Amino acid sequence: MKVFKLIFKNALRHKLRSTLTILGIAVAVFSFGLIRTIIDAWYVGVEASAQNRLVTRSAVSLIMPLPLSYREQLAKIPGVQRVANANWFGGIYQDPKNFFASFAVDPDYLTMYPEFVVPPDQMEQYLKERNACIVGRKIATKFGWKLGQTVQLTGTIFPGDWDFTIRGIYHGAEKGTDETAFIFRWDYLNERSRERNPEFADYVGWYMVQIAGNADGAAISQTIDTQFKNSFAETLTETERAFQQSFVAMSGTIILAMRVISIVVILIILLVLANTIAMAARERMSEYAVLKTLGFRPVHVMGLIGGESMLIAILGFVAGAVFSIFAIRSIGDFITENIGNFFPIFELKNQTLVMAFGASIVVGIVAAFFPAWRAVKMKISDGLRQIG
Repeated sequence: MKVFKLIFKNALRHKLRSTLTILGIAVAVFSFGLIRTIIDAWYVGVEASAQNRLVTRSAVSLIMPLPLSYREQLAKIPGVQRVANANWFGGIYQDPKNFFASFAVDPDYLTMYPEFVVPPDQMEQYLKERNACIVGRKIATKFGWKLGQTVQLTGTIFPGDWDFTIRGIYHGAEKGTDETAFIFRWDYLNERSRERNPEFADYVGWYMVQIAGNADGAAISQTIDTQFKNSFAETLTETERAFQQSFVAMSGTIILAMRVISIVVILIILLVLANTIAMAARERMSEYAVLKTLGFRPVHVMGLIGGESMLIAILGFVAGAVFSIFAIRSIGDFITENIGNFFPIFELKNQTLVMAFGASIVVGIVAAFFPAWRAVKMKISDGLRQIG
């Protein structure tokens, strides 16, 4: 108990220096947490992907459409349980800044996504009306939308004003589920396209293919692409995870830079704490010599230096973690409100806090190692000669 008392007193002997060191560590922990949260937000689509869902799109480009006739052929492939087609709509609500993910899908599409929870009565009503839509809880809250309300989107890819009646509001089955999507019926899009833009009719943006749980996704993907090889619309089929990963890869350099910065932040913590512990140990060499004279063993000296380092590191982590929780929550609310279509999920994960805590512990140990080693190897006579 006396050793712990000495550790606590030593850590607070120079209150200003210790406080500044703790604040420095806290800022570094916050910076690390913010960077990792941004990276996690970038990968939210990848993490939410399912292994039993494949995406079949044009082999040329995602913007190139596929014929509607492909659907029946895809459904006949062994191992395929369900096929659904979809189009990216790209509509805006009232103002160009009100841009969010909007999709035209057929009914089987939502069946493939159990993570989108829609009350049965709302789903039933949605299936009855051609211009019905289902919206995510977050954008419904943002714009104050209610069930039964008619909203008008202005198409960007499909020109004109489009009226929709909100018949369902979905929420995520899990905390990380995107709740910012606007989903409506593909047959409504196709019907209007025949009237206004016949060249868009009977074409889809991509197909979602749900496969059996024990099916070989790679083999089925190859079968699909081989079937349409040398056709006027060749396909590229990949897992949903790979499909989402392709979008993230476009920003690969930025993400790599952020990962490097997160490592640099850890090094900053190490330098700040190591400098403080080295200064404290150098000032107390004569005290350590006296302790050794009184019979304190090397393990006690190492415990004093290491304990002080660990205490400061942990206090810095706690301060940084508490600040991060509240600050990142506020930042997340701002992002959801303004650019939620890019980062629908912006939350500090427990895994990030665990990583920051682990890094703080490692830094505390490393920062104390050399001063402790020097104090243990020091001769008592040399230590007693040192002043301050």
